[in-house]
Amino acid sequence: MKSLRNILLLASAFVVMSQSAFAAVPKNYYRTLDGKSGQALKNAVNAIIKNHTVYSYGSLWYYFPSTDCMPDNPKRVWDMYSDYTYYFNDRVGYSTSGMNKEHSVPKSWWSTTGGTTATVNGVTVDADAYTDLNHLYPSDGDANSAKLHYPLGTVSKADFNNGVTKVGTPVSGEGGGSGSVFEPDDRYKGDFARTYFYMATCYQNYYWRYTWNMSNSTWLTLNDWTIKLLLKWHRQDPVSQKEIDRNEAVYRLQNNRNPYIDNPDLVEYIWGDKAGKTYVVEGGEITGDPELITPTQGTVLDFGEVGLGKSITYVVYVKGDNFTSDLRVQLYKADYKMFSISVQTIDRATAVSAEGYPLTITYTPTEVGEHTANLLIYNGGITGSVGVVLKAECKEAPSLFAVTALPATDVDDGGYTATWEATGDEIDGYVVSRVVYDADGDIALADETETEADETSVRFNDLAEGQTHTYTVQSKRLGYLSPKSNVITVSSSGVDCVEADKPLSLLPIDGGFVVKCSESLLGVRIFNAGGQLVRELPVLDCDDKIELPGGVYIITVAGNRKPFKAVVR
Repeated sequence: MKSLRNILLLASAFVVMSQSAFAAVPKNYYRTLDGKSGQALKNAVNAIIKNHTVYSYGSLWYYFPSTDCMPDNPKRVWDMYSDYTYYFNDRVGYSTSGMNKEHSVPKSWWSTTGGTTATVNGVTVDADAYTDLNHLYPSDGDANSAKLHYPLGTVSKADFNNGVTKVGTPVSGEGGGSGSVFEPDDRYKGDFARTYFYMATCYQNYYWRYTWNMSNSTWLTLNDWTIKLLLKWHRQDPVSQKEIDRNEAVYRLQNNRNPYIDNPDLVEYIWGDKAGKTYVVEGGEITGDPELITPTQGTVLDFGEVGLGKSITYVVYVKGDNFTSDLRVQLYKADYKMFSISVQTIDRATAVSAEGYPLTITYTPTEVGEHTANLLIYNGGITGSVGVVLKAECKEAPSLFAVTALPATDVDDGGYTATWEATGDEIDGYVVSRVVYDADGDIALADETETEADETSVRFNDLAEGQTHTYTVQSKRLGYLSPKSNVITVSSSGVDCVEADKPLSLLPIDGGFVVKCSESLLGVRIFNAGGQLVRELPVLDCDDKIELPGGVYIITVAGNRKPFKAVVR
C-alpha cells in the first residue's frame, strides 16, 4: 500500500449528497422510450441524452468533488482504479499529485468530423465525449498509466495489479486483438459496464478508430464478445448507491443522466435477453401537467476560474413536457451583468422536443473577484419558476513563460511520446500542437492540431511510415496560453532534429501589438494579407511596440519555421 498522498485540486462549491437529498428522476424524462424496441429504442435513448452541458477539460477538477467523494468523507476521492488515499482540498491551484482525469472509454478510440471538436492523438474528436462526466473519473496516475488505451476484458496473466486495477494478457476469446486488457475490481465491474453502455448509446454515431470493444458495423455499437462480457458484469454487479448518487450529481451538472443506472433492465431490451421486445414506460404514454425536465431546481452552473479579458461560454439544454406556451428566461441578482444569455424567450416546440433548446450562457467578467447570479426559467404553464445558480471567479491575467520541449521518447513504427519540461508557473495544464507532413514534405493535416495534457508527456500512436511530425508545447492558465516552445521534429525513423525556434507572442493593442519574446529576434518581416512586404526589421526585442493600420498581418522570423499571424484593429 502506498503512503498517504494528498492531491491539490481546484476548490468546488459542491458536496456529495445522498440520493434522498435529490429529487426523483423527472416522471417524463424517459417518456419517448414507450412502445419502442430494437434500434428504434436505442435511437430514442440517444436523443434523450446526447445533448447536455459540455464543460472544458481543464475545469473538470471543479466538478469531481461533487461526483466522486466517499460518502463518509466529503474530501476523500472515491477512486475506482486504486485503494490509495487521495483528498480534494480547498487550495486553489493546478496539481495532479499522483492523480489523473481518466477517460474510462479511452479518448484515442474515437474520431468524428463536425460539431464542437478537440484534437486527441492527432485525430479530431468531439469535445462532448472528451469531457463527458458520465465516463470521466479521477484515477490514480500509476493505474491510469498501466491501463493506457487497452480495452475492458478479463486478465489471465497480470502485468500490473494494485489490488483494484489489473492489466495484462486477456483470457481466450477476449481482447478483440489487443495484447492487453484492463480488468476493474469486482466492486466496480457493473459501474464500468453501464458506463460503456452509456457511451455506446450517447456517441453511437462516432467512428471508432480502435474496435477492440466498439464496432462500426452494427447499431449495437459494441462487438459480440464485449456485449457478452458487459452483460455478465452488469448482472453480477447491480446498480449501487454510489452510482445512483453520482448519476444525480452529474445530472445537476450536465443536465443528462445515465439511463442504464436509472433503468437497469433497459440494458436487456437493447443488448440482452429481452432484445427485440417492446419497452414499456411505467404508466404508458405519459400526459399531465407542464414539467421542466432540465435544468432542475438547484442546478449550479460553475464556470470556474477565468482570466480578466477572457470569457467562457456554456450551453444548457432547456427541455420539458406539456408546456402550454413559450418559456421565458431571465438573469437577475448580484452580478448578473457579468453574464449574458442568447435569448429571453424559448420556443415551446423546441423545448418539448427530445433534444431540448440549447440556451447559451456566457461569463464575461469586467473586474477581478467572485461573481454569482441566478438564471430564472418560468412561464410555459409550469408552477412557479426554476432557478439555476451561476457561479464564476475572475482572476488577473497570468504571466506565462515559454515551455521547453524535449526530444520525443519511445519512438517506434507506430508512435512516440512527446515530452517537455515542467513549468514553474501555476497552470491548468498543457497544450501540444502538432503538424503532420507526408513523405513529400507536404502537410498531411491541413491545420495544426492540438491535444490537452495534464502531465509533462503525452503518447501519440499515429506515426505512419514516411511521415514527419513536429510538435510544440504551451502551458495554459485561465484561458491564456504561453508562447510556443521550441519545435521538436520526429519521423518514423526516430527523432530527426530539434529545431530551436525562438518563442514569440504578440499581444494585441489598439492600432498594433506588443512583442513578447525570450531573446532578441533577427530578420523580422511583416506582410499584409495580400502577401506584400510592409515592414522589415533587423532586430526585435521584448516589449517592442509595433503600430500598423488595421488588418491581418503575417510575421516571419529568421530561423523560425512557422510564421505568426496578427490581427490589428
